Amino acid sequence: MSEHILDKNRKKHLEEKAKSIRQECLNMVMRAKSGHLAPALSSADIISGLFFEVIKLNPVKPKDENRDRFILSAGHKCLVLYAALAEMGFFSKDVLKTYCQLGSILGGHPDGSKIPGVEVSTGSLGHGLSIGVGLAMAAKYLKKKYKVFVLMGDGEMHEGSVWEAALSSSHYQLDNLVAIIDYNGLCADGKVADVMNIEPLRNKWESFGWSVVEINGHDMNQIIFSLNNTPIFEFKPTVIIAKTIKGKGLPCMENKFDWHSKVPTEEQAKQSKF
Repeated sequence: MSEHILDKNRKKHLEEKAKSIRQECLNMVMRAKSGHLAPALSSADIISGLFFEVIKLNPVKPKDENRDRFILSAGHKCLVLYAALAEMGFFSKDVLKTYCQLGSILGGHPDGSKIPGVEVSTGSLGHGLSIGVGLAMAAKYLKKKYKVFVLMGDGEMHEGSVWEAALSSSHYQLDNLVAIIDYNGLCADGKVADVMNIEPLRNKWESFGWSVVEINGHDMNQIIFSLNNTPIFEFKPTVIIAKTIKGKGLPCMENKFDWHSKVPTEEQAKQSKF
């Protein structure tokens, strides 16, 4: 893809946000001794670019009817969403210290009825894009200009409901809908290609009537350029396939499927390279 070069200082700022998000994710897991850290780490750069450069959200007016909508369809990646929302000011960073503790609003999957900034509750894979279709259709009907961003995992492509939503999105010409696939090649049970091969993924989405962009999901220039240039074509939804490294920044986790929901030891955590 053509690469947009961010201002040097702005690029550094977004990369620092991603580092901070990764560190907060690690801190939460180490305190709670629970959580899906590896998939959260793979999507931290995507979330940083989206939340701190692109998406229109205001913590002072969290329910502004003109806000962009974000759906974390892969709800188990919630650590990265919690860290970003706290960084944006939707709630105090002190709340992050309560992650997965009794009475906390921050559970193992995001709860839209409790957490400021969380649009909808998610966790059952394959549902987020369908919800996104409804929100995007509502925007068209109400003549609103907001966009709907849905972050999914590559293992989530195994769900049939994803493809039903993909088909309806193109049928209804939802060019205000942007799907992002965190493509780290691994799911809970092994390599995505071995569990159920999803390739050729680009061709599949194109055959369903979507515009497709493939990027390096850790390259901030590519992330921002792709997110800022949607829709690619009028009347067509856009999917961004972001190639990433599962467990990015933690050597014991990188590219290892069995770390999907494991907690590192104190010694392993100290080896982080955020």
